[in-house]
This record gives sequence, C-alpha cells and structure tokens, in this order.
Amino acid sequence: TALKTISIRELPTRAGCYVRRAAIEPITVTDGGAAVAIIQPAPGPARITFAPRRLRPGFLKLLSEPMLDVDSGPIISEDPSAR
Repeated sequence: TALKTISIRELPTRAGCYVRRAAIEPITVTDGGAAVAIIQPAPGPARITFAPRRLRPGFLKLLSEPMLDVDSGPIISEDPSAR
C-alpha cells in the first residue's frame, strides 16, 4: 500500500483531517513534488477517540430511505440549516 501523500498547500486547509488520518497511517507532505515531512502515528497504543460527526437531519432522512427513485431535493429542502 502506498503512503498517503499531500502537498504542503493542502495541509492547512484540512489539518485536522490529516492529523486524524496520521493517527492510523503515515502521511507524506510534499513541497514542489519533493517529500519534506512525514506525519506519523505517535508511539504507543493507539487511543483514537474522535467524536462521530453529526449529520444534518435532511441527510439522515435521506440515508434512512431506500435509494431507488428517491428525489433528494424535497428531503434536503426540509433541512432548516440548508437555508
């Protein structure tokens, strides 16, 4: 399996995501295509306790219904946070 590689420009935009992923597998950071750093899991037993993400009500409703012939427009428009 190849190591995950990101550019140095990507790192600040999604730092939290990359740090969480690095808790599981190393990530190589490149600058101009050349490797400049590796973010890797901390030594010792993994204690990953990231909170699950909350899904918006409209998306939860969409997931709960069969995916065949479902028009997602009305479901998503019911989500008050989408306004």
